[in-house]
Amino acid sequence: MSRPINSKGIDLVKQFEGLRTTAYTCPAGIWTIGYGHTGGVSKGQTVTAVEAEDLLQNDLAKAGDQVQQMVRVSLHDNQYAALCSFVFNAGAASLKASTLLKRLNGGDYDGVPSELAKWVKATDPKTGAKITLAGLVRRRSAEGQLWLEGGDPAAFSASADMPQEVHADGA
Repeated sequence: MSRPINSKGIDLVKQFEGLRTTAYTCPAGIWTIGYGHTGGVSKGQTVTAVEAEDLLQNDLAKAGDQVQQMVRVSLHDNQYAALCSFVFNAGAASLKASTLLKRLNGGDYDGVPSELAKWVKATDPKTGAKITLAGLVRRRSAEGQLWLEGGDPAAFSASADMPQEVHADGA
């Protein structure tokens, strides 16, 4: 059984997915319903708000199981929620093949938000080209922000030995 996703993570997913009780095609051309549910959805299908909530809870539990199988380091609740949102949206295969997972499992917690920010493209169903979607940019930013919230408060507080120059990752 998967670790439950916290309310901040559920709220983030709901905010970006929105509730749609009638099936629609997402920007990537995939039939979707409820809060971003894609499994077995067909044109004309409808769900109630309660059914949509149940679908979301099941989908997030699956995403949580996948996160737990791949991540080998400990995560606080918001970090776990951010990764569940990412897997729910981008898929477990994306996390599995990512530099994000390699860096995280190597102990590089600080690198996760910038790695999340790289996952902002979807394939345009009309052209087959990968395009940046503004909604994905905002979602990855929100996931990165959630990643940074919580945990050890001392890790995020300024101190006298805090560097005063900020550089881009790898610079």
